[in-house]
Amino acid sequence: MISVQDLKSAITQRCQTYLIDNPLAKRATIELPLLESSNHILAKDITASFDIPRQHLSAMDGFALAIGSDLAENSVFDVVGESCAGSPFTGTLTTGQAVRIFTGAVVPSDCDTVVMQENTNFADIQSTLDKSQPYTITLAKTANHGSNIRKQGEEVQTGETLLSTGKRLNTADISLLANLGVANVTVAKPLTVGILATGDELVQLGEPLTHLAQIYNSNTPTLKTLLKDLPIIVKDYGIIPDDLDKTTQAVEQAIDECDVIISSAGVSVGDYDFLTQVVDKLGKINHYKVAMKPGKPFVFGEFAKNNKQVLYFGLPGNPLSTIVGCLQFVRPAIWRLTGCAEIDLLKQLRLQAICQSAIRKNSGRQEFQRAYFSQHDDGQFIVTPFTGQDSHRVKQLTRANCLLVLTVERGDVAQGEMVEILPFEWQLG
Repeated sequence: MISVQDLKSAITQRCQTYLIDNPLAKRATIELPLLESSNHILAKDITASFDIPRQHLSAMDGFALAIGSDLAENSVFDVVGESCAGSPFTGTLTTGQAVRIFTGAVVPSDCDTVVMQENTNFADIQSTLDKSQPYTITLAKTANHGSNIRKQGEEVQTGETLLSTGKRLNTADISLLANLGVANVTVAKPLTVGILATGDELVQLGEPLTHLAQIYNSNTPTLKTLLKDLPIIVKDYGIIPDDLDKTTQAVEQAIDECDVIISSAGVSVGDYDFLTQVVDKLGKINHYKVAMKPGKPFVFGEFAKNNKQVLYFGLPGNPLSTIVGCLQFVRPAIWRLTGCAEIDLLKQLRLQAICQSAIRKNSGRQEFQRAYFSQHDDGQFIVTPFTGQDSHRVKQLTRANCLLVLTVERGDVAQGEMVEILPFEWQLG
């Protein structure tokens, strides 16, 4: 069996070769409305068409002081107008004059300093003022030249490359692009990922169970949920019966239509597990069986047809094995295949926590145990593994918020020892 780390390395290396053969720059692209572009991979650099801010803006409510004015304490200014957000002052000013200005408003070209309202006597006199007429203010303290002004272009300059090809678009990126008035973005065409579920015992959701040997196909909905945030198109090939010819036909169709194929169940060595036979016939198996629990019968393979490469991931049938295999191997691989340039930022969060109960562990495999973690007021994480870690237990999984990781070389864990945990992203606020 290959180790978890070695399998990750092998998959990463294969994905890098795939990207060399299928570079992002040569892939088909699509244009998406900005609000639909989250998590997609940018296929074209985006440069700024104007400065941000577009002009000097006030960072405070206060007064914009004319160039050349005395900024010392007790200096007096004649206030001759206002500059509001969306309604700038259009007159001219001379030394000793000022305009009242509000946060985000344009600083008049005749001004080079903004003094905070609190640093004047405005609070003392405002109740007596007719603000439609000029009035005077006095500085309560010395003003600093150039203060409280957001300079034109200090955030973004015209022509600056803001987002580069390969960027995975996120909420902050969309905010930035909206500030630039970008309505549509060019992204890489999503990869097509085919999902196959195998087994005569499986029944589609919504259909009745007609005998006790039947179970519902839970792995396909699980995989779709785990992959929903990736920039991919999922093709569901339904339930494939335990039949060599039908399995072959389904895989051949998926090869023609998909960039990646994922299957659940059918990858063991039973008399009715045909997927490995089909992969051997139509492609090749790169690695079979990984030293981890749960999820040992994991298959990583590939197909090639008409100069098209299709990677294959065969997951075991038990629900927890499907989830662990997808989180550890499949999701990271697909992110790499999308051409995402920030793959290191997409790694699963790892934390250190104090184990609250003893754990018995056999050597030879890396274990992923369902557990519940929390955080003390002092910032320390604690974690409690569940009893009964069989991979078919589905109710327990809904109560877990992390996987507790025990490396191959680690033996039994005593209460109070430090362990590594992988929080479930769907359990994080």
